[in-house]
Amino acid sequence: MSTSVNKSPGLHHRKGACLLKSVSVFLNIARNAKARSVTSTTRVAPKKQKMTSKEYKCPSKVLDIVKRSSAFSRSETETLYKIYKQLISVNRPAQIVDRSLGSTASINKLSINEGIDRTLFRELLHNTFDLITEDTLMDRIFCVWDKMNVGLLTFDAFFNGLVLFLKGNENEKIEFCFAVYDLNSDGYIVKDEMFQLLKNCLIKHPQDEDPDEGVKDLVELIMKKLDKDKDGKVSLDDFKGSVVEDNLLLQAFGKCLPDERVCDTFLLTI
Repeated sequence: MSTSVNKSPGLHHRKGACLLKSVSVFLNIARNAKARSVTSTTRVAPKKQKMTSKEYKCPSKVLDIVKRSSAFSRSETETLYKIYKQLISVNRPAQIVDRSLGSTASINKLSINEGIDRTLFRELLHNTFDLITEDTLMDRIFCVWDKMNVGLLTFDAFFNGLVLFLKGNENEKIEFCFAVYDLNSDGYIVKDEMFQLLKNCLIKHPQDEDPDEGVKDLVELIMKKLDKDKDGKVSLDDFKGSVVEDNLLLQAFGKCLPDERVCDTFLLTI
């Protein structure tokens, strides 16, 4: 059954800012922990937060994630769940279009009644992980996180995405970046995809007669570096081999991973 997501009316910006600020509080505390000698009694949640402790408590299905994954401890997972619940508390109910039925159906009918949408995801990456990138790349990062392809990040998707960001090994990060750059998910990165990714990243000068020519030249240069078997397209094996030789090629088509410094700071907070 094919589904697609209608664009939601958007976040209530004031509430969204307040909740995102609460995530920033986690980060600010960590950045200044040594200087200020923060004690275990430090309160992190905003005073106006109305979520109850019952709502913050991890359901059993979430704790099952801890048993399946050794990336985070139980206490760390519970902290991530609290952050997740804070973030989605400002989301409006999402709707999906079920093409097979020709009608609009509630996410509830697919057993998904809450999640992080694209707008909130962008704010999360901007404000918490200092990851600022152009629209096409941001949408691709969301799609790779959203493995269920429903247009919302469930806690499971949110958790797995953070595992990759914060504790992923080199091979996992290579596969992630490749998936992001593979715009049509066919297993190859071709010149057209490279062009689409790069044209919005480069600074264009008004005096340039044809600014796209510079992008095309760059595409040719990068293709020569990545296309190991010289078949005119970049496979995952090509990409892995190239990145192993030169790690700078990992994010050749745009930044899609946060800096280690930011990740270390976030890990310290949980």
